[in-house]
Amino acid sequence: MDVAMTLELPKWFDLHTHFRQGPAMPAYIQAHLDMGCAGALAMPNTKPPVSRVSGENREDSWTIESYAADLREAGADAFEQLIVPLYLTRETTPEMIVEGAESGLLRAAKYYPPHGTTNAEHGAPMADFLGSDVFRAMEENGIVLCIHGEQHGLGGADYLASNRNAESLFYRDLMPRLLEQHPKLKIVCEHITTKEAAYFVKHASNQVGATITPQHLLYTIGDLIQGLKYHLYCLPIVKFDDDRDALREVAIETGQTKYFAGTDSAPHTVKATDCGCAAGCFTGGCAPQLYAMGFEESGVDLASSAGLSTFERFLSLNGPAFYGFEPSAERFQLEKEISETPILNTQAGPVTPLPLGMNLPLTWRLA
Repeated sequence: MDVAMTLELPKWFDLHTHFRQGPAMPAYIQAHLDMGCAGALAMPNTKPPVSRVSGENREDSWTIESYAADLREAGADAFEQLIVPLYLTRETTPEMIVEGAESGLLRAAKYYPPHGTTNAEHGAPMADFLGSDVFRAMEENGIVLCIHGEQHGLGGADYLASNRNAESLFYRDLMPRLLEQHPKLKIVCEHITTKEAAYFVKHASNQVGATITPQHLLYTIGDLIQGLKYHLYCLPIVKFDDDRDALREVAIETGQTKYFAGTDSAPHTVKATDCGCAAGCFTGGCAPQLYAMGFEESGVDLASSAGLSTFERFLSLNGPAFYGFEPSAERFQLEKEISETPILNTQAGPVTPLPLGMNLPLTWRLA
């Protein structure tokens, strides 16, 4: 065990997470508050999707205005920042973007590949948006595009192979076209998992950033497959060691400004279902500890001022800077000590956090 130490950091922002809907929402939000989280970008893939900006909910669609109000009522009013992106569908119009930007309700919009993850059946192919008036309106009004960067509709051999996969194909084929046609569009490449995505973001303009989850810094597909550890199953899935090494390389680079925390924490009360495995790792209550472990496994000495600065930049500073708000003035602490994350009991049922599902003792705890 390393010499005991304490890290003091600005409270951090989880710029990609899922709070779901219904009676368990307060427990999910509280788990984030308990781990020093100052704010969140809450994903809009609810049922129905958050695919309109304002007004009352309808049977086929919710609104940012209404869902954000539900989140605040469930405890998110304690956050310094709460961003709810607009779910992009075939019904999204440029007028929606302009009106949403003018109202202040719309700050980001989310692209889902059709059927690419949980509740993504409302998405449209990226090709439908390239050169569109919707993306032009986002460019002109400073709306951030959050991208789930995977090609859709692939066969198994293309979805995951030794030399290509759904994400690498997206970054090879579609992302260059997107940047060429919409050079002013601010883009977050969410939960990147491959060396292609990592290096694409690195060499793109400063309009392009990326979130990285703790599980993709820590694990590879071998960890998932060996024993079929379904608590590690998420989309995009964990990849190979050279992919993980590339993510580590760009995340810990001194002075980098493009990569930041977004856990993609996704709670499921039932993980293994009759029709397959629910996608999503739950890291509420333990994400900063897991990120610290990932940085240490990447060779960062968190006891050094340089190492602490690198970690602070990724966890607490880069995300707010990219989205255009101030970092938190409040602080939280991590202590170097073995700890565990218990099952989260909610009104919808128990949720198993990733470390418990992987039988992973945390080497850090929240002070």
